[in-house]
Amino acid sequence: MKSEAVFIYSNQFQNYKFHDEHPFNQLRVELTYSLLKQIGVLDTKHMAAPRMATVEEIALFHDPKYIEALQLAGKGELSKEKALHFGIGTEDTPIFPNMHEASALIVGATLKAVELVMDGKVNHALNLGGGLHHGFRGKASGFCIYNDSAVAIQYILKKYKKRVLYVDTDAHHGDGVQWAFYDTNEVCTLSIHETGRYLFPGTGNVNERGSGKGYGYSFNIPVDAFTEDESFLEMYETSMREIAAYFKPEVIVTQNGADAHYYDPLTHLSLTSDMYRHIPRIAHEIAHQYAEGRWIAVGGGGYDIWRVVPRAWAFLWLEMIGMQDAGIGKLPQAWLEKWHAIAPVTLPATWEDPADLYSPIPRKEEITEKNHQTLTKLLQPLRQHHI
Repeated sequence: MKSEAVFIYSNQFQNYKFHDEHPFNQLRVELTYSLLKQIGVLDTKHMAAPRMATVEEIALFHDPKYIEALQLAGKGELSKEKALHFGIGTEDTPIFPNMHEASALIVGATLKAVELVMDGKVNHALNLGGGLHHGFRGKASGFCIYNDSAVAIQYILKKYKKRVLYVDTDAHHGDGVQWAFYDTNEVCTLSIHETGRYLFPGTGNVNERGSGKGYGYSFNIPVDAFTEDESFLEMYETSMREIAAYFKPEVIVTQNGADAHYYDPLTHLSLTSDMYRHIPRIAHEIAHQYAEGRWIAVGGGGYDIWRVVPRAWAFLWLEMIGMQDAGIGKLPQAWLEKWHAIAPVTLPATWEDPADLYSPIPRKEEITEKNHQTLTKLLQPLRQHHI
C-alpha cells in the first residue's frame, strides 16, 4: 500500500535568504518542521530530501536568458542595469550569493513532490519551501525568483499529461501562475486573495477569466480588506466545490500562503488560525473526490513567522496524515522554550487563537455582503452552464 504523505525538507531552504531585515524568511520552514517533530508526527519514514532542478527543467517555464542572468547575479557578475531588467536588485527581490542555486533547490523540491505523487509512491506531498507564485517567465517579482509551481505544473503537463487544478489562498494574488496558464484549458487556476486595490500585485480581478482556449479556466476572488473567517470560508469552499465539479481535475496543486491571518504585517485580512484547519481539509477532500488523492501542496507568503506560520503550516501536514487532533490545545512546552529565546514576540501558547484576537470589525456585514456578491459574479457562468 502506498504511503499517505511525504514531507519534502532540507535545512538548505534557509539559503534562499535576501538579507536579515527582509520580510521573506525561510526560518518559518524550520519553525514548522521543529513543531511537527516535537509533537511526534514527523519521522524519517515521512521525509524526502529535495533535489536540485536542472536548467532544462527550470526552462520548462522560465526564459533561458533569465536563468543565465540569475546564475551571473549570484556570482556578482551581472550589471545593475541588466539586473533591474530581470526584476532583481530591487528592494523586494535583492541579489544574494548563489541565488540561482538556492532557487533551483526550491524548484527541485516541488518537482520531487510531483514525482512522488504522480509516480504513485504517495497520495500527498508537502514542500513548505515552495509556493513562490509571483515569479514570471523572464522576471523576478514580489520576493519570488523562480516560480516553482509554474515549473511543476508544466512538468505535470509534459510528463504525466494530467489536468491540474491550482488553488492559491495566499493573501496576494497568484499572478505568476495565473498568467503562465492563462491560455490553456489543461490548467484551471483559482486564487482567493485580498483585493489588489491596496495590495501587491494589484491584479486578480473577477474579470480575469483566461484567454483563447483558456477562457473560463481562470478564477479570481478578490476579497475585501478585513475579511474574517466565515466569509473567507464561504468564498473558498463554495468556489472550490463548484470549480472542481466543473473542471474535474486529475491533480490538485495548492499554494498555502499564511499571510491572510490577522497578525500578518503585510496584509489587511482578519483570518484566525481556525481558517488554516479548513483550507487543507477541503483541498484534501476534493483531491480524493476527483484526483485519486493526488495533492501537491506548497508554502507561500507568511510574514509573521513566529505566531502564525508554524501553526498554519503544521495543520497542512496534520490533515495530510489524518492526525488533525494532534493540533488541538496547548503547543508543546519544549518547542515554546526552544524558540522563545530568539523570538521578538511572545509565542502563542495554544494551537487556537483567542476569541478576542481582535476588536469587532465595524463593517462586517457590508464586507460579507460584498464578498458574497463577488463570489456570485465569479460563479455565475458555471451555474448557468449547469442549468
